[in-house]
Amino acid sequence: MFTKALILLLAVLADKILGEPTKYHPLIGFGRLANWIEKNLNKRKTPVSTRLSGVLAVGVAVLPAILLTTELTQTPFSIVNMVVTAIVLFFCIGGDSLQAHTEAILVALRNDDLPDARVQLSKIVSRDTQLLNQEEIAQATLESTLENGNDAIFGALFWFLIAGAPGTIAYRLINTLDAMWGYRTTRFIYFGWFAARCDDALNWVPARLTALSYALLGNFKQALRCWRKQGRRHASVNAGAVMAAGAGALNVRLGGRARYQGKWHKRPPFGVGLPPTLRDIERGLTMIKNTTYLWIGVALAGALIYA
Repeated sequence: MFTKALILLLAVLADKILGEPTKYHPLIGFGRLANWIEKNLNKRKTPVSTRLSGVLAVGVAVLPAILLTTELTQTPFSIVNMVVTAIVLFFCIGGDSLQAHTEAILVALRNDDLPDARVQLSKIVSRDTQLLNQEEIAQATLESTLENGNDAIFGALFWFLIAGAPGTIAYRLINTLDAMWGYRTTRFIYFGWFAARCDDALNWVPARLTALSYALLGNFKQALRCWRKQGRRHASVNAGAVMAAGAGALNVRLGGRARYQGKWHKRPPFGVGLPPTLRDIERGLTMIKNTTYLWIGVALAGALIYA
């Protein structure tokens, strides 16, 4: 347990110091592989056959990486195991990337450059951004930041602590496939069904631990109340828990209408109070940073207790 806690600390520090690699990131290569697999397997003949193709596609994309990671982290040489595990975790967490993307939006908003803010926002959300005003951009940014705190950081950390490098790689690759295939469109509604359900299952516990962490680091009672009353209203119960608790912890209101693929969708409200400002986005980033420290502290404390 102490070794895992140490690797977790080192990987988080490496992510903060080195940042996300701009070239030759393994997930970029995996994304290209996923596109190739989808192109060859997603024939969309019948709902049943397309679902089965989606199951096969997830297996083809993910299982070889899990088996390879398992093999590489079970060598007789412990130092090799540690190095490989640390590298895997480093590539699977995206704290620096999350902060960099959010900061780019903040810079554009501070400069009153709405066109650039919309472009920067489009890199981290699936909604249409072309017509958003400053308030709507700020809201979408904070929603994405809170949700990706779980998806980009804490989900990977959770599965690392539970199942080591293989669990981390499984989580990150499934999460990536959900981001690529988990849309309720004609093309993906059946093919991406299995990837989306796997992602829901893998995120169920981490999302709730993330929500609890947000509550502990903000307005605790209000965060729990919003989580309990509003969390299930979201299309994703995992995202709903994280977003409702985060909004309640920060005393802001999220949700409401959003435009996807040219159509407006009315979403339930999350949190309380007024829509977020630029300062609230900064507070959201700080809360995610503090949540990371909290998780590291809990992991180290657990390692010392059970040493």
